[in-house]
Amino acid sequence: MFSNIPEVKLGMIAVSRDCFVISISENRRKKIAEECGNIGISIYEAPTVVETEKDALKAVEEIKNAGCNALVVFLGNFGPETPETIIAQHFDGPVMFIAAAEERGDNLLNGRGDAYCGMLNCSYNLNLRKIKAYIPAYPVGDARECAIMIKDFIPVARGILGIKGLKIITFGPRPQDFFACNAPIKALYDLGVEIEENSELDLLVSYHQHKNDKRIKDVVSDMEKELGKGNSYPDLLERMAQFELTLLDWAESHKGARDYVVFADKCWPAFPEQFGFEPCYVNSRLASRGIPVACEVDIYGAFSEYIGTCISGEPVTLLDINNTVPRDMFENSIKGRYDYTLQDTFMGFHCGNTPLCCLSEGAVKYQMIQNRLLENGNTPDFTRGTLEGDIKAGEITFFRIHSNADTSIQAYICHGEVLPVPTKSFGGIGVFAIPEMGRFYRHVLIGKHYPHHGAVAFSHIGKPLFAVLSYFGITDISFNQPKGMLYKGECPF
Repeated sequence: MFSNIPEVKLGMIAVSRDCFVISISENRRKKIAEECGNIGISIYEAPTVVETEKDALKAVEEIKNAGCNALVVFLGNFGPETPETIIAQHFDGPVMFIAAAEERGDNLLNGRGDAYCGMLNCSYNLNLRKIKAYIPAYPVGDARECAIMIKDFIPVARGILGIKGLKIITFGPRPQDFFACNAPIKALYDLGVEIEENSELDLLVSYHQHKNDKRIKDVVSDMEKELGKGNSYPDLLERMAQFELTLLDWAESHKGARDYVVFADKCWPAFPEQFGFEPCYVNSRLASRGIPVACEVDIYGAFSEYIGTCISGEPVTLLDINNTVPRDMFENSIKGRYDYTLQDTFMGFHCGNTPLCCLSEGAVKYQMIQNRLLENGNTPDFTRGTLEGDIKAGEITFFRIHSNADTSIQAYICHGEVLPVPTKSFGGIGVFAIPEMGRFYRHVLIGKHYPHHGAVAFSHIGKPLFAVLSYFGITDISFNQPKGMLYKGECPF
């Protein structure tokens, strides 16, 4: 697990309405803890079963003293409406509410718990007090089912804790003609995220201060080991190692009151000439360690990447929704082999920021576009430093959280896959397939004015991602709607 994302430490508090036998909740809680252990989940059981408001305060204190940062409130029976919601009010961390299903048909006289009913009033009281809580899609179950709900809660809790402890550090204004990456940052402050904006000059000064850093040699060795045959420019590694140390030291010295840091850096046009390389490979290395570095000062791109990293526990990348798949490539390599139309496919690309572990094969190369612009297409020098290769085939989630001009926040989430089709192109690139992508492209990406950058997680994380966004009150969450399910404004004919 990355050190730059939260480690979830779970606690569980059982509640009981005083007109029910308290042992019903207590015994059911113990069974859930046993089932959690059976599936490899460690969870602390607060000894106090909550019936009163004072019980609630006592149980929360027990949870805090045990070092828990995420909490499960379990309605073993109907539950006390005020005390159970006070628990969430006094616990500073993500809280999930679940309820017990009845256990046996021959025990519905003295053994009935009525938690199915109690969950209704619990949610009503949470809303009255404007308390945020996570409630699963169907929050009532037996011990085994509740343990599975708790397992599903862990990535959600990581995402919530990550957002609450995050600082986004930026360097430089957005490049000219890349206003698509510019969005009001107030929405991030509203979510509790901290932002530190710096000049490229600040970064350059810090980079020069790291010249001859004694740690450079070790970083170079690690780069050589990682790249293997992909180490195309050995003379470049010392410069890139110096830059990696610059970013890591800046993160450590500037995180301040926050626990986690991501970057959004300006990477062109001035960067390569002044630093002597393209930053892409270094960015990829940090992303592989849970510290996304978004290109082109894309603050919301960095934010999106970080949420995906917290939820998946794996590296995430940022790509352009870049170009169509040529018809002849589709006919020769996709049609008849995969159940997609041409409009379901596209190529996701960026210069070279995707971690090596996410590529089928990668190597350090040069940025062809920047070489044309900055070096007149001559033998590349300072435009070297990209990490290029085809992205590995497999499941992906394509998503983005973004602010509108009025600072309202919206998001999209799509499940899809990278196809094992050679791209025959440059950069970090892959052939992506998302069902009904053509309609989604028109009615969400264009229709709702999203920029060209999207975050990519290398697994299907839509369910916990949706839960995290909903927890923070984001209601405008789009997805790739299936045929027959029309988008708002989509022609029905």
